[in-house]
Amino acid sequence: MAMAFKMATTGMWVTDECKTSFVEMKWKKVHRFIVFKIDEASRLVTVDKVGGPGEGYDELAASLPTDDCRYAVFDYDFVTADNCKKSKIFFIAWSPSASRIREKMLYATSKEGLRRALEGIHYDMQATDPTEMGMDVIKDRAK
Repeated sequence: MAMAFKMATTGMWVTDECKTSFVEMKWKKVHRFIVFKIDEASRLVTVDKVGGPGEGYDELAASLPTDDCRYAVFDYDFVTADNCKKSKIFFIAWSPSASRIREKMLYATSKEGLRRALEGIHYDMQATDPTEMGMDVIKDRAK
């Protein structure tokens, strides 16, 4: 398996699949969102779930576990007040209160490395419960 990028702070590797899926989402619009997870045993950041172009925010929120950390990128399409179509990509660091402390620390220290590997992210969010990353928060940030 080819590795794309090593995160120096934690020694985790971002797989090529992560970068490829992100590029497909960003340029080809074949995905609406991507959820990433860290596999501690293999020390890899991998793709956990990919949302198709017909899926939206509700499917993203439902795919995040209530007791485990994840990273997610969400492609939010909207129309501005000037009637102009725009798209913004959100990076979400999901760290629910019910997750283990070790898990939270691992995801917090690995976040910046993954974010650097995924070029073209517009907004960064940290969420510990669904209200912190709600659609209203995303709409407000994308203005």
